[in-house]
Amino acid sequence: MQVRWSVPAAEDLERICEWIERDSPEAARRVAQTIYHECARLKDFPYLGRASRRMEGRRELTFTPLPYIAVYQVKQDAVEISRIFHGAQDWP
Repeated sequence: MQVRWSVPAAEDLERICEWIERDSPEAARRVAQTIYHECARLKDFPYLGRASRRMEGRRELTFTPLPYIAVYQVKQDAVEISRIFHGAQDWP
């Protein structure tokens, strides 16, 4: 199974890291690595996240202790990362 990132999800991660980088480039790198590596685990464990109550047919992966949530969909041959949200955001 592959892990694919949608353009909006990649842009979300970039925006998050740019925001954090203003105060701490090292923290931005750690956040990016954590989110990227945890999403990569979905290759082997596609149902690792919980079923989403907000978006039908999607799952949500959290990154404790980070306040971010990856919304993704399990497809036949791939896991697609749809978006990355801050837990305090009102989404979708």
